[in-house]
Amino acid sequence: MTATTAHTAPASADTACRDGVDLPAVARRVGTPCHVYSASAIHARIDALQTALHGLDALVCYAAKANSNVAVLQLIANAGLGADIVSGGELWRCLYAGIPADRIVFSGVGKTAEEIADALDAGVARFNVESADELQLLQHVAAARNVVANASARINPDVDALTHAKISTGKSENKFGVSIDEARQWFASSAALTHVRLDGLHVHIGSQMLSLDPIRAALQRVAAFWRELTAAGHTIRSIDVGGGLGVCYRAGHDHPVPVNDYAGAIREALAGFEGRILLEPGRWLVAEAGVLLTRVVRIKHGRERKFLILDAAMNDLLRPSLYDAWHDIVPLVDATRPSQTYDVVGPVCETGDTFARGRELPECRAGDLVMIKATGAYGASMASTYNSRPLAAEVLLDRGRYAVVRERQTFEEMVAGEQSADQWETA
Repeated sequence: MTATTAHTAPASADTACRDGVDLPAVARRVGTPCHVYSASAIHARIDALQTALHGLDALVCYAAKANSNVAVLQLIANAGLGADIVSGGELWRCLYAGIPADRIVFSGVGKTAEEIADALDAGVARFNVESADELQLLQHVAAARNVVANASARINPDVDALTHAKISTGKSENKFGVSIDEARQWFASSAALTHVRLDGLHVHIGSQMLSLDPIRAALQRVAAFWRELTAAGHTIRSIDVGGGLGVCYRAGHDHPVPVNDYAGAIREALAGFEGRILLEPGRWLVAEAGVLLTRVVRIKHGRERKFLILDAAMNDLLRPSLYDAWHDIVPLVDATRPSQTYDVVGPVCETGDTFARGRELPECRAGDLVMIKATGAYGASMASTYNSRPLAAEVLLDRGRYAVVRERQTFEEMVAGEQSADQWETA
């Protein structure tokens, strides 16, 4: 959370270099604000997760919403992972990046008939179904194409993920999934589904979870339901255990679950399951691989507070404004400078355009480079052009080299598609 006073350690030579690349040099050449991602850090997370899952019939389907830059998706594809998508646009991006359709699962509560049709035509592996209405729509669209869709019932286990309310998805009052009672009815009447093969279960209770307890609770409920369905004669070929593993946003405060412990909880809960286990990590794979580089515009001395005004804003990184989320902030300056306490803000005309309040940092001056950490997930992917601020550049680092993987948006590109109202029609 943002409102407390806390000290952030000054920059060192190590923090100014990531993946063998000098960050100040990148900022000079690319400009600020810019999102920077370490390919090596992403690969390390992928390797750690796959090692922890060794011996299981498991497919990791990266949650594309976390960071949908095509270059990041290509890393995912080249590593042999699949993708978890929640829109037709994400389907298009993942296919464009080279992720095979048979490694893509389609989640989300608001799938339209057009999106379902496109996913069926592409040949996605599975639909995670979130309502009875969606199940019937999937049946209708699949029948019209004379194909059979593989489907999993998304279970809402009514488990508190112990995370921020806006990223909690497994409580009964949340919009996601259905109760086990309702899912039981789906399976009981599944013989009537001529073009949907309902043979899977799915659960995802929230994001940024720093405790195994809610994960274990959700897995136990799904496992009990799988065994019940199997005893009733239903074949369950897939169990999707979701994602949600937390990362370290605040050094010394956040203590993420070790990935081996997470894999162990899955092994324990699903012991004896002979189908495929799907996982959909997003944040855990990419958040800590990314930083947002920004420069100090000026220091403003208010009556009661001192404001560190950056050239990055809430349109570049929405999480602090939307969730009161904490991100460690590191000025890349001389470590011998005295400390100052700042409210760290952006230039957008909103009081909510605040990255931190009462943050103790080394003294900053106009033009200084500042690094906001752990922005590789839900940074650029949630960005907007609010206040007519063009989308920031995105840069991928890889063992001493870098590539611009999204050019900074120009003003002309920002208004592309807009036009004067000189072609009037009536409806």
